[in-house]
Amino acid sequence: MYMHRIFHGSRGKTCDFGIRRYLLIWHFRICTIGKLNRSPPVQTVHSISLLAESEPMRAIISHIDSISGSDSSVLLIGETGVGKELVAEYIHHTSVRAPNPLIKVGLAALPPELLETELFGHARGAYTSAQGEKKGLFELADTGSMFLDDIDDFPLALQSKLLRVLESRELMRVGGTAPIPVDFRLITASKVDLKELVNRGLFRADLYYRINVVPLVIPPLRDRPGDVPLLVNHFLKRFSPDGPPPVDEDAMKAFVRYSWPGNIRELRNTVQRITLFTKGNITLASLPPEIREENPVEMMIKACDRCFAEGQMTFDEVVACLETNLIRGALKQMNGNRTHAARLLGMNISTLRDKLKKYNIPDQP
Repeated sequence: MYMHRIFHGSRGKTCDFGIRRYLLIWHFRICTIGKLNRSPPVQTVHSISLLAESEPMRAIISHIDSISGSDSSVLLIGETGVGKELVAEYIHHTSVRAPNPLIKVGLAALPPELLETELFGHARGAYTSAQGEKKGLFELADTGSMFLDDIDDFPLALQSKLLRVLESRELMRVGGTAPIPVDFRLITASKVDLKELVNRGLFRADLYYRINVVPLVIPPLRDRPGDVPLLVNHFLKRFSPDGPPPVDEDAMKAFVRYSWPGNIRELRNTVQRITLFTKGNITLASLPPEIREENPVEMMIKACDRCFAEGQMTFDEVVACLETNLIRGALKQMNGNRTHAARLLGMNISTLRDKLKKYNIPDQP
């Protein structure tokens, strides 16, 4: 089955993407007008591809298609490295707001003392060094979309202010006296279960329900091994200017078998490193030791250690990754029986229930 759809971008440009039955490769031209604070506007053309063969990802893309005409808030939930930012870009560029700005903010990377002025802006004289007014990122996202990554790291003290913006569609700059109307579509992403943070008093319940209109859980790469060969070949093409080298069958099996605790980000970096040091076919010997080894626990620990050492994951993310993988493995070994899985892990059943809820782990992985 093949369906062809047409999307019209800015100035009559035509954007299209296709759906195939077994291999779903969404590739389309996205037409965007202008850059922020430029006059006259300059038209640029972007290209985004989402590659997926697995049923979970095909279902997610189908859900995105069904909300393309909506302005509803979207909450992306998934581990570090699963591609939440790319999915956010895809949501924006398939929506009616595609010709307008997409502002992306990594909340964990912004110092808390600067977060308020960066998001909301400030009026002249708001503080000693504020010699002029400054537009915040929410204002720059007007008529477009705002992507707030790591919303679970958003300070509790500012959550009420964000909720007010979402409810009233206007904001107040720091030190300002007049409300400023804003119109943007909000897309947020979290690496943990926000409901757990709500229960612990670390996230406002009213804000959670406001941003959780359309929740999309992006599965980790280990839960969609069918996508691994597709992604390996995609990154080989990207990082091999003279053409992608062939991958031996044993090497591809090792790619698929590996648990990928760093998800797509780890896979991309691994393929890039392999292309730098391998001449000719990619064999089992070309792969890093943790991918060649058979013991899944050893592979997971070594991979997490490397991700932590290279700064790809924080200590808390490494701990969460290890706990998630061990719990999933125990549940799989015990056919989803929580009591038996808890006994295998050496923990109380109540502790296992709490961790299942915290990491959003289903009984049948």
